[in-house]
Amino acid sequence: MTKTKYLSLAFYIAKRIAFTKQRSFARFIIRLSVVATAVSVMSMIATLAFVNGFQQTVSSKVFSFWGHIRVQKFEPNKSLVAEETPIQKSPKIEQILRSEPGVVQVQTFATKSAIVEKNKEIEGVLLKGVEQAYDSMQLKPFIRKGRWLQFVDSGYTKEILVSEQLSKQLSIALGDSLRIYFISSTNGSRNYRKLAVVGIFKTGIEEYDKLFVIGDQQLIRLMGNWASDETGGYEIFVKDYKQMDQISAVLSDRLPAEWMSKTIREVHPNIFDWLNIQDVNRNVIFIVMAIVAIINLITCLLILILERTRMVGILKALGADNWLIQKLFLYHATVITFAGIGIGLIAGLGLCFLQQYTGFIKLDETAYYVSEAPIHIIWWEVLVVCAATTLVCYLSLIIPTLLIRKIQPTKAIQFR
Repeated sequence: MTKTKYLSLAFYIAKRIAFTKQRSFARFIIRLSVVATAVSVMSMIATLAFVNGFQQTVSSKVFSFWGHIRVQKFEPNKSLVAEETPIQKSPKIEQILRSEPGVVQVQTFATKSAIVEKNKEIEGVLLKGVEQAYDSMQLKPFIRKGRWLQFVDSGYTKEILVSEQLSKQLSIALGDSLRIYFISSTNGSRNYRKLAVVGIFKTGIEEYDKLFVIGDQQLIRLMGNWASDETGGYEIFVKDYKQMDQISAVLSDRLPAEWMSKTIREVHPNIFDWLNIQDVNRNVIFIVMAIVAIINLITCLLILILERTRMVGILKALGADNWLIQKLFLYHATVITFAGIGIGLIAGLGLCFLQQYTGFIKLDETAYYVSEAPIHIIWWEVLVVCAATTLVCYLSLIIPTLLIRKIQPTKAIQFR
């Protein structure tokens, strides 16, 4: 018998077995295995999309508020989330920052501790000061009510943006006038300014919403007795956030000794540590789902072999060798595997698209930083899941077919 006819015979018998309409226990097990494989593939695809969505959405919020890298005065014993010691703007330094490959935007910022008063109720905040040249498109998506700041040519704008959380705590509404108190760190003197609330923002990140308000950097210069060319530091946006560690390291070497460059991951490690934990959860789900799929397919094939023991005996008596019979069952199991993977692929992508367009899975924003479970599908990862599942399942299916070698034709034909 030629090799082509040899393979065709195994495929023909496997097709007859796989698509028979005869009711049997094995038929129920086959359907169960298809469902188990489909659930495993669906779970892995959905897990990837949800984890990618969380990491992309939350990190984008952090980057939009602070950039990817911060450059400011080197103060080793001082918290990075605190008002900065002013540094003098330097065209030479700015040229170094902008000329670094991968850097797409450089802008100044400054922060200063303050106290907000409304109707004799007070709350401590950190005023983030920005300039007229600041790219407001990074922060405008967070504005829930009102508008962005309108700057003036001389002096400082008497407008401010407060968070939704602060507005609820102090019953602040758009158009309200707030007293913002500034206390000098040198002599303890107190100054205040009246600022009008023109916008209410919400990032969904509690660390930002409960602490920051946004105003004019010129006001910080005035309250801190800074020179007109002094600022708190620089925010740097890079093209690919995955390269921010390398870019920050290069900038640290090129900047003066009294300056420092830190990635936003170093400034807010707790947020990024939480995001990294999602990778662990993803890996655990992958392992569990892979084990479920493998055990179900191995069990299914064992039952198929046991149910067809007489057929195996007859084929051996007619001269079929072990490898032909093994391929027969492998073809059958391959049909089950591809059916499960196909159904799982459609179900997984369907669930992801449904969430993407309807947002039916709601979350506690204070705990997860987002109000709806975000979705981000990376297509090559979906293809890898399907290909890897096919490979792992196929390799695992070879194990139960080895049982065929131990079946003796005389005993198998008498098997009931």
